[in-house]
Amino acid sequence: MRSCNSELLLGTHVSIAGGVSRSVERAARLDCLAMQVFVKNSNRWESPDLEAAEVERFCSARARSSLKRCIAHDSYLINLASPSASLWDRSKQALLAELRRCDLLGLEYLVVHPGAHVGSGEEEGIRRIARALDSIHAEEGELEVKIALETTAGQGTSIGHRFEHLRDILAEVREPEKVFVCLDTCHIFAAGYDIRGQQEYRETVEQFDSTIGLDKLRVIHFNDSKKDLGSRVDRHEHIGKGFIGKDGFRWFLHDVRFVDIPKILETPKGSDDSYDIDNLAVLRSLAPSHPLNARSGFLGEEQRSLTSKSRRSARN
Repeated sequence: MRSCNSELLLGTHVSIAGGVSRSVERAARLDCLAMQVFVKNSNRWESPDLEAAEVERFCSARARSSLKRCIAHDSYLINLASPSASLWDRSKQALLAELRRCDLLGLEYLVVHPGAHVGSGEEEGIRRIARALDSIHAEEGELEVKIALETTAGQGTSIGHRFEHLRDILAEVREPEKVFVCLDTCHIFAAGYDIRGQQEYRETVEQFDSTIGLDKLRVIHFNDSKKDLGSRVDRHEHIGKGFIGKDGFRWFLHDVRFVDIPKILETPKGSDDSYDIDNLAVLRSLAPSHPLNARSGFLGEEQRSLTSKSRRSARN
């Protein structure tokens, strides 16, 4: 029988080696209720089509499992902000192909790195990302899977290290109802958003809410950071072993607004499951028995019932 806090929507990025259906049994071994996968080789443009039998094996395995949320992450090669016309077009087509694979597998969201402007400037990069998403949405048909743009650390010329970047992309796309956000703890910390103390956490979440809106948040990546606050260096560390420390994750786990949002580890992997086992154990040790019954302490009743953004919408 599961302990109460194992009902939290915790999980990890799992391998698809041997076929995407194998990911389900790997997640089950870790007692995950959520998981993230690649739907193809993340370092190659091309990939064989998913066979119907493999899709059926995946869907059957998921139906038999305890998984409540299954999401995917896009290829590392995709750059929707690229100033190169050929790379930009190739990135669009690659992302569209991944969305179609996700839809076949019944995955809810595809987490997407916004892209790097490669010297063309943030404004131009944001414009190209929005144009790429519009093009993809025009071609995709009636797919159920949605895109979740990921916050970034700001390394190099990457876009997404300021909440305003994602706000501006959402404001520019023609169908913003099809685009959501993934928040990565390591990335926002490296970008300069502090989450270590209660007050710092509250201020960062409020800033996210007032800039983007918590209603747009669909996935959280749980990663500690090898580098300090504001470093703009993307280096993931095991939970509690980096510059964020355990408390930064405790606040998220005790925040009742995030109960239904999957929280996915992307911490370093080893030759077996031991690192994932350890990181999941640390997170479960930080969690309340069940968030809905928790005395969250730092969350007032008004915050629990309405986010600041929804309160503004109600007034308007």
